[in-house]
Amino acid sequence: MTSQPLYPALERALRECVVDSKLGQALALDRQWRSGGLERHGEPCPHLLDVGRPTRPALVPPHTLPRRKIGSREGHAALLHAIAHIEFNAVNLSLDAAWRFRDMPDDFVGDWLRIAAEEAEHFGLLAGRLAALGYAYGDFAAHDGLWSMAVRTAHDPLPRMALVPRVLEARGLDATPQIQRRLASIGDAESVAVLDRILADEIGHVRVGNHWFSWLCAARGLDPLPTFRHLLAEYEAERFAAPANLGARRAAGFSEAELALLEDFANPDRESPHA
Repeated sequence: MTSQPLYPALERALRECVVDSKLGQALALDRQWRSGGLERHGEPCPHLLDVGRPTRPALVPPHTLPRRKIGSREGHAALLHAIAHIEFNAVNLSLDAAWRFRDMPDDFVGDWLRIAAEEAEHFGLLAGRLAALGYAYGDFAAHDGLWSMAVRTAHDPLPRMALVPRVLEARGLDATPQIQRRLASIGDAESVAVLDRILADEIGHVRVGNHWFSWLCAARGLDPLPTFRHLLAEYEAERFAAPANLGARRAAGFSEAELALLEDFANPDRESPHA
C-alpha cells in the first residue's frame, strides 16, 4: 500500500469549515494512520494555522452567553449544544496537536489522531440528541475559550499538554456527573447514556495528556508538580473549582499528591506546604 504524507492531510482537516467534512476527515485520518497509510516527513511546522470553522455558531465572550433553565426545551437543547461545541473544538485541538508538534514521537501522533476520531464520534452522538429536540449545532451562540488556550500554547507541547488535557479537559471529568444529574432530573436518559460514553473516553484523553506531560518533563529534566504550578500561574489558567471527580481523575493518571493539591492548584501563587 502506498503511504500518503500526513501533514498536508492534517492541514486540510484543520482548515475544513464544513462540520460533517471535518468530522469525516478526522475519522479517516485515524484509520489511515493505524493502517500505515500515512507517512511523516521531517519538515518543521511552518506557521500558526487559521483553523476552519463553520459560519455558525456565533462566537461571543463567555459572560454574554444567556443562562437558561434546563426545564425548558430551549434550555435543555442549549446545554447539549454547549457540550457539542466543546467536542467540536476538541476535534480541532487534537488534530492541531498531531499537526503542530513535529518533534514528538510517532506514538504522540497516533494518540492525538485517535482522540480526534473519538471526539468526532462524541460530536455526532450529541448532534443526534440535539436533533431529537428539534435543534442543530449552530442554533445557539458559543464561546472560544478552549481554542484560545490552544493558540496560547502553540509554541510548545509542554504547556499544551499541561493546560489543555490536564486542566480544561480534566475539568470536564468533574463537571460531567453534575450535568448528568441535571439531565436525569428532566428524564433525558438517552443523553445521560451518551455522557457515560463520553466520560469513559475523556478519562482516556486526559490520561494521554498526563502521559505526555510527564514524558516531556522527564525529557527536559523538570519536576512535574512545580512545573505544573508554574504553568498554571504563567498562563493564568482556569482555576480548579470543587467538587472534583476523584475516581475519574485517578483513572486518568493523576497522582495522589496532585489530587491532594487540587485546592492548592487553584491558588498557584501561594506557597504549598507539600512543595
